[in-house]
Amino acid sequence: MSLAIPVLSDAAWDRLLDAVAARAAHIAALLDRDMPTELVKDTLEAGVRLLPAADDLEPSCSCPDWGYPCKHGAALCYQVARLLDEDPFVLLLMRGRGEQQLLDELARRNAARAASQTAASASASVPSPRTPAPSTGTPAREAFAARADLPPLPGLPPLPERAGHPPVFEASRSAEPGIDPEALQTLAVDAAERARRQLAAALADDTPPDPPDLTEWQDAVRIAAEHPQTEVFARIAKSTGRPPIELAQAVRAWSYGGMTALAVLEDPWTPDPSVLNRARASLAEDWADGRPPQLRAWRNRFTVVGRDRQLRYGRDGRWYPYRKEDGAWWPIGRPDPDPATALAALLELQDHRS
Repeated sequence: MSLAIPVLSDAAWDRLLDAVAARAAHIAALLDRDMPTELVKDTLEAGVRLLPAADDLEPSCSCPDWGYPCKHGAALCYQVARLLDEDPFVLLLMRGRGEQQLLDELARRNAARAASQTAASASASVPSPRTPAPSTGTPAREAFAARADLPPLPGLPPLPERAGHPPVFEASRSAEPGIDPEALQTLAVDAAERARRQLAAALADDTPPDPPDLTEWQDAVRIAAEHPQTEVFARIAKSTGRPPIELAQAVRAWSYGGMTALAVLEDPWTPDPSVLNRARASLAEDWADGRPPQLRAWRNRFTVVGRDRQLRYGRDGRWYPYRKEDGAWWPIGRPDPDPATALAALLELQDHRS
């Protein structure tokens, strides 16, 4: 089965290329693998019929089908039409010119057109004997010297008492799929508050540290901790796919020490043995009666034997207090660099749940 399509003559190709090169939009469309109707109309006006008509196609098949075209020819025509929809350069190749050849010729014509326009513009801008020559600008030396006369920069803006109100999203229009207006509102509030904190650090001549690179989970915990509204918590718990109790534990840990406290909650690690030795020595030395409670150690976690109390040693060198509630360990206070102080405060806490 074959399908013959006539190629264009060289003269037809010249007219077609002139029509394409005359409009930048045509070139852009071809590069995007598109054949706009405007390009087809422009080529028709130039006397070139780019799309083949029915009488241009010559199917040939050895099957006994009496139809014209036969079912094989029709199938081939459909397949060709599909290929032409995907890539217009297939049609141009069938008409006699390959893609790279066409692009090179269009580039050459564009360069010639640009050179012609530049020459015409230069010729039009040549001053007549009675017209003074246009100014050539200010020498660089004079321009830089003039900078000394510039007024001083204005002072830094005052620090606002609170972050500004974010824009209110219209409720009259339905949101695009995948967009949660309330969540977007929360993110806008969060961004404004963080910007205010950074401005406060800059105005205090205190270079703000680079914000840490947070994972998606860490940033979700941060937002839930800094925006303790019930609806925000519920939305974040749903979006993270984690149980609400897990998010609640993480939020409480974050409130006591940010990323480091969250890592203490989630990531057990094994400190150097000397850490435990120093902790035991500190407890024996600083404890009131010299007999501190017995601790059972597992990695960086030190559980008080017989009590639902625990100290966790963080990578920042501080001791974080924990208490077991309903079979889960919860952070219950801020850390302390001294294990004896941290343990004494931990044991003084009442057994009621916070």
